[in-house]
Amino acid sequence: MTKGSNIVVLCTGNAARSVMGGYMLGYLADTQGVRVELVTAGTHAIEGQPMSVRTKNAIINIDGLESLPLGKHRSHQLTDADVSWADLIICMEADHVRYVRRVHPEAANRTATLGHLTATLPPGEESLRDRVLSIALEDHDFDASPEIDDPAGGDQDVYHACAGQLMEHFEVLIERC
Repeated sequence: MTKGSNIVVLCTGNAARSVMGGYMLGYLADTQGVRVELVTAGTHAIEGQPMSVRTKNAIINIDGLESLPLGKHRSHQLTDADVSWADLIICMEADHVRYVRRVHPEAANRTATLGHLTATLPPGEESLRDRVLSIALEDHDFDASPEIDDPAGGDQDVYHACAGQLMEHFEVLIERC
């Protein structure tokens, strides 16, 4: 990602997982000198909603992220423009991959679950887009891939656990980028 990459972090409502993941990936990229542009989005988002208190608390509970400015997030529905812009679309679960394949079939080769990416994305000097294309994501069945469970409806401890799981994955992923 040293040449700069465009990444969409995608979940269902763009209210918890993708929001946390976007902040985490941005933080890790900044601290490691990796150039990325990020958009967070949802497959079924209500446009313009602020992040929840539980999401905010989960983010600031992660070491290093406690002082991030978090007030600007507003939920965003994935758009055609997001998809064509993205070198990579990182999904939290197989349902999100299926959504992208159904609505934006041209992006199947750039869309994967976070768990699959942390296991298969090769490091290297090539652009992120080229390395993503090299792993033939369009041919993969993501039903058995590790997923990040949605914390919605859970108490604060569920959000903290989700944030911890996300941070572990993004720490691995940033090293492969």
